[in-house]
Amino acid sequence: MQLYNTLSAKERRALIEEAGEDRLTISFYKYAHIGNPVILRNHLFIHWNALDVLGRIYVAKEGINAQLSVPAKNFDGFKDHLDSISFLEGVRLNIAIEQDNLSFLKLKVKVRHKIVADGLNDDTFDVTRKGQHVDAREFNELVKTEEAIVVDMRNHYESEIGHFENAITPDVDTFRDSLDIIEDQLSEHKEDKKLVMYCTGGIRCEKASAYFKHKGFKQVYQLEGGIIEYTRQVRSQELDNKFIGKNFVFDHRRAEQISEEVIAKCHQCGQPFDTHVNCANEACHLLFIQCEDCATKMNDCCSIDCKEITALPEAEQKVLRRGKEVSNKIFKKGRSEVLKYKK
Repeated sequence: MQLYNTLSAKERRALIEEAGEDRLTISFYKYAHIGNPVILRNHLFIHWNALDVLGRIYVAKEGINAQLSVPAKNFDGFKDHLDSISFLEGVRLNIAIEQDNLSFLKLKVKVRHKIVADGLNDDTFDVTRKGQHVDAREFNELVKTEEAIVVDMRNHYESEIGHFENAITPDVDTFRDSLDIIEDQLSEHKEDKKLVMYCTGGIRCEKASAYFKHKGFKQVYQLEGGIIEYTRQVRSQELDNKFIGKNFVFDHRRAEQISEEVIAKCHQCGQPFDTHVNCANEACHLLFIQCEDCATKMNDCCSIDCKEITALPEAEQKVLRRGKEVSNKIFKKGRSEVLKYKK
């Protein structure tokens, strides 16, 4: 029973380019009570590998979170398989606004403790007791009212390049950080205000909606399908677009253009710009915003030190990296003293 990839990312890229066939980038999630995530993980890998599905999928006892790419010709077969799984029948699929055949190059289905890391240890908190879903039209009407407080449940580097008008955008590194901050800031409004949350595709604000209901907020709403589905509905129904800038996405595209406004700036020179890159120094790999002029000047690096390292022969760079721990601290997103114009 094959439960692993047999091709490297480089080999897969070549095959996709050679085939020249359209692929769809899709995301979906579902909170549910899953008894044995390992069995579900194996089942999904076997069936999706046969359909040439690629992507990053997390399975846990609380549900499933998936970002993936599927050949357009296999979409119906993929959807039929989803519908054959009881708790995934009819699940909403967020299809990317901007398609890219190379958005994912491997199939990774992993068992995790949770599908959204929240740092919570509360056995009385039930993620399936969610808030009220609203679509794009309902969201637009809701945020016009004085009773609504709009909250962005994403991290700082996401909201920096795009967010809804008048939204609260916590300057946080993790979803867990935002939960306490929002509860503290809005504690006096648990009874009288409508808490309206949004995120990329809905998964974070759905957990947050259940959490804040658990914490005593009486009127809790979430944008169904997140920014991705909101944009699709706004365009198909010709609604007013209340989102400004870009929507950060978690594949190699990094963002989808939602409106023409550029609300961020290059972290190195301060000029208006909103494209994220990773530092070319493999020992750094910092995610930050860099304009084209600074990319040329800095050789795609975040600092002079990194620029000097990338100028060394590859063998010397490997020696410098040897023995150093690679962790999430190294890949901290947009947080560095070398970024002069970071918000």
